[in-house]
Amino acid sequence: MDLLTRIKGPRDLDRLSLGELDQLAEEIRTFLVDAVSKTGGHLGPNLGVVELTIALHRVFESPKDTVLWDTGHQAYVHKLLTGRQDFSRLKMKGGLSGYPSRAESDHDIIENSHASGVLGWADGMAKANEVLKKDDHVVAVIGDGALTGGMAWEALNNIAAAKDRPLVIVVNDNERSYAPTIGGLANHLATLRTTDGYERFLARGKDILERTPVVGRPLYETLHGAKKGLKDFIAPQGMFEDLGLKYVGPIDGHDVEALESALQRAKRFGGPVIVHCLTEKGRGYTPALEDEADRFHAVGKIHPDTGLPISTSGLDWTSVFGEEMVKLGQEREDIVAITAAMLQPVGLGKFQEAFPDRIYDVGIAEQHGAASAAGLATGGLHPVFAVYATFLNRAFDQVLMDVALHKCGVTFVLDRAGITGTDGASHNGMWDMSILQCVPGLRIAAPRDADQVRAQLREAVAVDDAPTVVRFSKGAVGPAVKAVGKAGGMDILREPAAARPDVLIVSVGALAPMCLEIADLLDAQGISSTVVDPRWVKPVDEALAPLAERHRVVVTVEDNSRAGGVGSAVSQALRDAGVDVPLRDFGIPPVFLDHASRGEVMADIGLTAPDIARQVTGLVAKLDGRFESRAVEPARD
Repeated sequence: MDLLTRIKGPRDLDRLSLGELDQLAEEIRTFLVDAVSKTGGHLGPNLGVVELTIALHRVFESPKDTVLWDTGHQAYVHKLLTGRQDFSRLKMKGGLSGYPSRAESDHDIIENSHASGVLGWADGMAKANEVLKKDDHVVAVIGDGALTGGMAWEALNNIAAAKDRPLVIVVNDNERSYAPTIGGLANHLATLRTTDGYERFLARGKDILERTPVVGRPLYETLHGAKKGLKDFIAPQGMFEDLGLKYVGPIDGHDVEALESALQRAKRFGGPVIVHCLTEKGRGYTPALEDEADRFHAVGKIHPDTGLPISTSGLDWTSVFGEEMVKLGQEREDIVAITAAMLQPVGLGKFQEAFPDRIYDVGIAEQHGAASAAGLATGGLHPVFAVYATFLNRAFDQVLMDVALHKCGVTFVLDRAGITGTDGASHNGMWDMSILQCVPGLRIAAPRDADQVRAQLREAVAVDDAPTVVRFSKGAVGPAVKAVGKAGGMDILREPAAARPDVLIVSVGALAPMCLEIADLLDAQGISSTVVDPRWVKPVDEALAPLAERHRVVVTVEDNSRAGGVGSAVSQALRDAGVDVPLRDFGIPPVFLDHASRGEVMADIGLTAPDIARQVTGLVAKLDGRFESRAVEPARD
């Protein structure tokens, strides 16, 4: 690591020869495999952008020149070259973030790790430079996978309109997002990579291109009408120059000299330029290259020599969902699945193997996925759209106005709901139960264990006249939590001996074991409690109000924002029913949470059994004190 340890900032790269740059690239890859294998993280994407990142920092002067990363999971090399080489606590509390972070460095601008937004940022920053008459450069690095997102095309439409506004767009084309990139755009980029693919491209061009957003039909008409020569059409620049963008490439993304030459040309050009770089995800690491599923996109702790995981966890929530989807597919021919470029991460791999004609990967385009689901439902099918909870935020309008307004039977399965921890603020699934509360007719299920995932998924797909949501946590699923009784559609998880118990604990989803622990802690203080799992948290079960009325205090516990969450909905339901019982809602405060383990985050925000039991004990004590003071109050004359 002789060269890498001497790099304290980007300008230290200027003194290196081409031979030394190649050596540095090798050192960086060795460092990444060694470091990330110990902590887990995004390995494959970073192995693929080593030379590209070196070239970017040699040509541009960050932070004076702004280098923006979409989605940011490929910014580890950027961190190394900007003075951050302690990866010992990567993604851990107090260590480096797995994404760019403003708190870490002036070289980091965008912290949001949701894809396809970088071109909008770049457009805005280039406009700001123009207004302020600054000569700084703006560089946006975007993958071919992120280019499947509609936001990217909306931004390109604006960027292309300003012919003399400098902006460099680097397309990191590795044919993948998580898995191989698919769709009309991906196929067109594949054609750009070759010079002998014209006949094959022409044969299927119409079908493919007409599915490509914004530019597909015009491109096909250009070809069909021979408005350009065939050579001009199949040349790489055709697609982007039709949008009015200068094109440079394709460039070997692992040739520093070629990259620098292309980036220097783009830098000198006085308008928007596309620099198309061909890279290899997982480059230099055999286990990653042999992983066809996602080229080690994200890994846990692994053996660096073999790439095999050091330890395996138990059954996880995602796998339970995936297995039940296959069973549902076997039972019902109308069940289809949708994924947004995350087939394996959301557990739909086995469904694809069993029913390859009944699954649709829409790319990084959650809005389109939700609207398409409405069309599938209207056409007579029941779509199940599996997506990370944090990514459904992007499709709220479509859930509201396309699916719910039209009473479409669509099931949204939200993986990684609640606190996910190590991926930081933008990956916590802590908003879904708040933003979806206001959607008329929509129903939300929060399963507490694997058995309930299976049962509630089946209940959800049985609804054909409204959207349903099933949300569950990240990681291993614990043992089954058995019900001891029923109240309406709710499960009673614990019943007290007292005729009028003190506390009703409303447990949401995976927090059921914690709520039972809270009940045990309260019992040790002489405070009796009932624990109820609503199962379906929207709408609030009608049986909850009379159950609450039989208690002195109601407590809700959820892994969602307290602002507008289940606690708020329960409070409103009790008020509407005329039940005047004190209520305390425990959940996630309305703040962006720093990266740390799930347990550490929950401890930091007080969402633990001892913290909650302590506060509930204090609340009951206050009630007892108030009642006692009334009892001894002297009579008035």
